[in-house]
Amino acid sequence: MQGNATFRHSNASLLSVTEVLAPVTVTSAQLDEELADVLKGLRLPKGLLPRVAGVNARRNWEHPGHFQLGAAEAGRQALEKAGVRPDQIGLMVNTSVTRETLEPSVAVRIHHEMGLPTSATNFDITNACLGFVNGITLAASMIDSGQVDYAVVVAGEDSVKVQQATLENLKQDGVDRTNFMEQFASLTLGSGAAAAIIGRTDQHPEGHRIVRGITRAGTDHHDLCVGDHKGMFTDSTALLKDGLELVMDAWNDVPADWGWATMDRYVTHQVSRLHTDSITEATGLDPSLFPVTFPELGNVGPASLPITLAREVDQLSAGDKVLCMGVGSGLNTAMLEIAW
Repeated sequence: MQGNATFRHSNASLLSVTEVLAPVTVTSAQLDEELADVLKGLRLPKGLLPRVAGVNARRNWEHPGHFQLGAAEAGRQALEKAGVRPDQIGLMVNTSVTRETLEPSVAVRIHHEMGLPTSATNFDITNACLGFVNGITLAASMIDSGQVDYAVVVAGEDSVKVQQATLENLKQDGVDRTNFMEQFASLTLGSGAAAAIIGRTDQHPEGHRIVRGITRAGTDHHDLCVGDHKGMFTDSTALLKDGLELVMDAWNDVPADWGWATMDRYVTHQVSRLHTDSITEATGLDPSLFPVTFPELGNVGPASLPITLAREVDQLSAGDKVLCMGVGSGLNTAMLEIAW
């Protein structure tokens, strides 16, 4: 397994996973209308977002900073569902890409809003869209080591600044089709929040055991998707090709006895229809086992995967096997098995 990091967990379980929807719906048709003159000038048709990416709508928060309140609300709901008190939390990890300021961490506001104890360690861990999976892995490792009994992992994303910057960028004089396509992926971004509670398996037999996983880095592709509040610029073709290659390198090196080809559900980071179809085709897996949320929510960054998992909880039964699969710009990939 040269080039891979595999890991196993011994005493960590997922106790709950929740989502909080951003309240404002922005349809792809609305974005088409705002870009009508641009599309006409570039001789591009309307409906590219639904047709090419499969994204019909996305959500936004009503006010700046509400992504933190959304993450805190998701965390409170996750605590309630898990039956865990705030004072029992020993670790809170925020995995959001979104941040309003360089200092302080996003985690401190969420920690405060959730009413967590002063004894709860809290910090941000960012790894593009892969952050939530990394956060679960870190929390599970700390529980395995006996350092904490309970952890909460959160993500709150706000795409409004990038969305608005992209619209303004595309309306500038001199924009050509190349400029349009390198910013096209920015229009698929959405807002939302999610949270998960991780606890000790020996104290929670009803929980869903976090079993094992694999990671792989392809950081020679670090320049394929670069973004800030002024816009996001993506080589979409190369990102799909190299990202899929990285995923398959890791997938093909997983021991056959792990049984990952026979999971009951594959919960992936939500990018687009093209990305999802490419993964199912490359792995030869049944597309019906891949739930999707990108059509109505777009790409909600690291919150996409847990939001999708939260919506799938009622369809899962004890004994089911779930594989979480994520890719983050940079590139990095991680896969995590959960025994339901």
